[in-house]
Amino acid sequence: MVGDRKRPAPFAGFSPFARSLLFSASSSKTLPSPQDPPAAAAADKIPSEIAGSRREMPPPKRAKRAEPSSDEERCSSDEESYSSDSDDGEGSSEELDTVHADFAFYDPKPSDFHGVKLLLKTYLDSKPWDLTGFIDLILEQTTVGTVVKIACDDEEGEGNGAEKSSTGDDDDLFGLISVLNLGRYGEHRCIKDLKDYLLAVCSDKDTKKKLKQLLEVKAHDVGLLVCRRFVNFPYELVPKMYESLFDEVSWATEDEPTQELRDSFRFKQYLLVVRVLERKTPVKQKAKNGTEEDEPIIYPKLEDEIFRKLSSWSFTFPIRAEQSAQQEMKNYKEMGLVMAVKAETIPKFRKKLEDLLSE
Repeated sequence: MVGDRKRPAPFAGFSPFARSLLFSASSSKTLPSPQDPPAAAAADKIPSEIAGSRREMPPPKRAKRAEPSSDEERCSSDEESYSSDSDDGEGSSEELDTVHADFAFYDPKPSDFHGVKLLLKTYLDSKPWDLTGFIDLILEQTTVGTVVKIACDDEEGEGNGAEKSSTGDDDDLFGLISVLNLGRYGEHRCIKDLKDYLLAVCSDKDTKKKLKQLLEVKAHDVGLLVCRRFVNFPYELVPKMYESLFDEVSWATEDEPTQELRDSFRFKQYLLVVRVLERKTPVKQKAKNGTEEDEPIIYPKLEDEIFRKLSSWSFTFPIRAEQSAQQEMKNYKEMGLVMAVKAETIPKFRKKLEDLLSE
């Protein structure tokens, strides 16, 4: 699935300041040990190293499995590491242990529950809602949706390998992408909670009317697109995540067993709920030295800026959860961002996302 590609170059659509903040997370944070689940607070940050991807998908007539094509497309064992306190208890020194990690694409399954929960813990800010039910919907929809994990060496084996997969592989989950039909699942409590939340945080009257129409009248044509990942997820795999998702959506319109299910994937619009960083005070003027220290908005997931430019409408709302304590982010506040994107613009999105890495 993964072909030879160049290392990513700076993308003209994003300022040097934004890129320096986003990619600094990759150099300052390290890949956790596979024995320890990643921290939920690290979700949706930008990583650096690339990995091979392998996946076996359910539709029998679609051969989608691919092996890593080069050593460069495997996660670097020299650059990814994690730190641990020394055993002498003094806490004055740290050891750096190298973690060799390959990432692979998998269908979601029930044993991924806790890993997915870590990724979605703050999806609707700190609002109490049926998160468990939401996760269940994602994991039950196996024909459309992907989880990305650290690959097991014996992932194709039986016996011990299967036992390991069923007991703790959700600890190695680093990314998730899926899309849920808001009409098909409209009667589920989690979707009702999500609709109520979005209508409550939308303050603009005209935008609220458009949002309500999508959530109610046009719900059967709307897909809720969910993409979450942890800090050291290799960004070069992000286009492959979206490619896999949109291909699966297309195949589902042909391969699902009933006409009703096939029609449920004929989306006309996608709805996205993401996070951005917005400057606390308005930008008065650009710094004299020409730096971009007054960037008004930073997109932790770079593809969200592409989505926003292609969106029919969007709105932001305040996030009440604890804000980042990073010094370089002191002038920014975290905001929620809701976007409506027409399905007909997805080919443009895929092209722009590929350009982000290949230019």
